Amino acid sequence: MKIALIGATGYVGAPLLQEALNRGHQVTPLVRHPHKLSAHAQLSAVAADVHDSAALARQLHDHDAVISAFNPGWGVADIREQFIAGSRSIIAASKQAGVRRLLVVGGAGSLYVAPGVQLIDTPDFPAEYKEGAEGARQALNMLREEPGLEWTFLSPAALLVPGPRTGKFRLGQDELLMNGDEPGSISVADLAVALIDEAERPQHIRQRFTVAY
Repeated sequence: MKIALIGATGYVGAPLLQEALNRGHQVTPLVRHPHKLSAHAQLSAVAADVHDSAALARQLHDHDAVISAFNPGWGVADIREQFIAGSRSIIAASKQAGVRRLLVVGGAGSLYVAPGVQLIDTPDFPAEYKEGAEGARQALNMLREEPGLEWTFLSPAALLVPGPRTGKFRLGQDELLMNGDEPGSISVADLAVALIDEAERPQHIRQRFTVAY
């Protein structure tokens, strides 16, 4: 496949890039600083600004799929607004470019922990992640209003950690996956496996899914 990858140098994006390259895909990383990426025969890095939707659409043209690991950065003061604006721009650019397949990595905050109760709305949800998690929740809501896109939204387990690629994990849908009484975890490497699996063999068109050990 020819994949456009937004956020390829980030905590989630870097493992996604490696997984896609290892499987033989041609990848166009759309990043702020292309020089940070090492040269690779299957890689063509492009400097991009996700907030410039018209320019982004031109860069996404002629790709089979767009994968977005966009995150404004947890230290950004207005992360919620940036997350929503960037997500809206990526959705619009994908549509304008004629790329129907859009896969998005979001957060665990919008997963349900009880009927009608999402993790982000529980009293113990970490305050430092709440604004970003709200931005991700709104991004999911925006995708659900896009019947023309073949979108997929991947929420990681509550604990997204460094760790090895095992290729072994559980899949879920809208509910937070638990490990006994504790929230489940997933490595960023195995999160990448799950999303590239989905890109290659779609199982969750116009759906959200989640992964955990």
